[in-house]
Amino acid sequence: MFWFVVLVLSCLKFLLLPAYRSTDFEVHRNWMAITYSLPLDQWYVNETSEWTLDYPPLFAWFEWVLARVACYFDPNMLKVTFLNYASTMTVLYMRLAVIFTDLVYAYGVRLCSEEVAKSCKKQHSQVDPIFLVLFSNGGLLLVDHIHYQYNGFLSGILFISIARLLQKREIESAFWFAVLLNLKHIYLYVAPAYFVYLLRSYCLATTKDGRVCIRPHFSTIYRLVSLGATVIGVFAISFGPFIAKGQLTQVLSRLFPFKRGLSHAYWAPNFWALYNFADKALSFTCRKMGLVTTTRMASMTDGLVRESQHVILPSIPPLVTLILTVISILPCVRMLWNSPHNPWHFVRALILCAFGSFMFGWHVHEKAILLVILPLGLVCWLHKAEAKVFVFLSIVGHFSLFPLFFTKQETPIKVCVLLLHGLYTSHVLGAHFHEPRKSRLTLPICSRLETKYLLGFIPIFLFQEVQRSAQMYSFHHLKNESFIDISVLHISDLMYKKQHETMERNVIIQV
Repeated sequence: MFWFVVLVLSCLKFLLLPAYRSTDFEVHRNWMAITYSLPLDQWYVNETSEWTLDYPPLFAWFEWVLARVACYFDPNMLKVTFLNYASTMTVLYMRLAVIFTDLVYAYGVRLCSEEVAKSCKKQHSQVDPIFLVLFSNGGLLLVDHIHYQYNGFLSGILFISIARLLQKREIESAFWFAVLLNLKHIYLYVAPAYFVYLLRSYCLATTKDGRVCIRPHFSTIYRLVSLGATVIGVFAISFGPFIAKGQLTQVLSRLFPFKRGLSHAYWAPNFWALYNFADKALSFTCRKMGLVTTTRMASMTDGLVRESQHVILPSIPPLVTLILTVISILPCVRMLWNSPHNPWHFVRALILCAFGSFMFGWHVHEKAILLVILPLGLVCWLHKAEAKVFVFLSIVGHFSLFPLFFTKQETPIKVCVLLLHGLYTSHVLGAHFHEPRKSRLTLPICSRLETKYLLGFIPIFLFQEVQRSAQMYSFHHLKNESFIDISVLHISDLMYKKQHETMERNVIIQV
């Protein structure tokens, strides 16, 4: 069943070879060219293209490996000066590279599915629906195989790390997470969950009443050293060559470019989307009332990735987003500290850290919602309340990705993917929890109100399509969609507190 599902979905991905490609396609082609054609000390310096290398060093080496095969398809794709190069063989190879590296995701999902089945005390045959729900994720299919990214490959490494931790193989888990951080630094969002859990549950000794043993033990020191050596070793291998060449500062400046602005050009449906909308609305109102005379206009909706200033509300610096993000994740981190040796609480804390970072982080891309949805697909099999959150949030989150696929050819694809994955997920989880349907018009795991709310996206989608066909679709309409999405994610946040309650209930029981 495992290989059959992988084969069928891979064949479906082949059908997307001629689909629309975003600028990320040129980004990754250029990175292959840089790592293949230039010496190491030029990788993070070269500015021939505007799409400069801005991922950690291990991802640069990943591109280098891909380039070693790409040269057999079309050597011209590896020339740094050939900007926006997209020959037929180039497109074929780069699409195939994403499909092939998805095998890492398949392996990680398989490992985690087996651990979920064990925790649910299900038969081995129950692994298949769990695997299918996770591996067929609609958001990954759209973002990786149409828009063009390697999120499946990266998520596979995350799932391998999670699986090793669920198997009580903490050092291996730390190793894979360190590798992941050196592939894409966005996973710093969930690093607090790893740090607290590994320190509290693996390194520090615990007394009989559940408190930290203050007196140091040899085992504590040994585990701290082993864990530290593993993580530091990965970072040393990754950054070592650039440190030796005196380029550490240059690499870090590429990894954290704060001049990109508070919000991404399309606006992820988070707190700052609502903040930007409020500034736009206040600016418009004040101008109409004659309360302000400035001619400066907020430019957060012009579609450009750049630093922008608000007109009425205070402009937000990166430090403010960091403080709010830390505040948002503190409750789940505290509960994780108070409930050691429970790896499923770690997964819940990881999800909440990702969610807090998505809501309050700096320059959050709408694709970052996948960092919340994918791990949530693991815990949704443990409690019915979490299953409802997963179904609701996955549909909402995947709908918020629609602006990325704005050509007419991709419209039926994205609609079918969202409907098929949403309906299948709700049906499987409804059967898993023996949840009876309220009526034929409701989703199996959702209430009537939740189903009606989700159906409300149909007129919104149709309105947007009419505007697009009339050539009136602009970033202002994307702004309106994001504003609607933020209200839905707010409801998801309220439902999401059930995970806090689950963790807190277990803490009370242990104490």
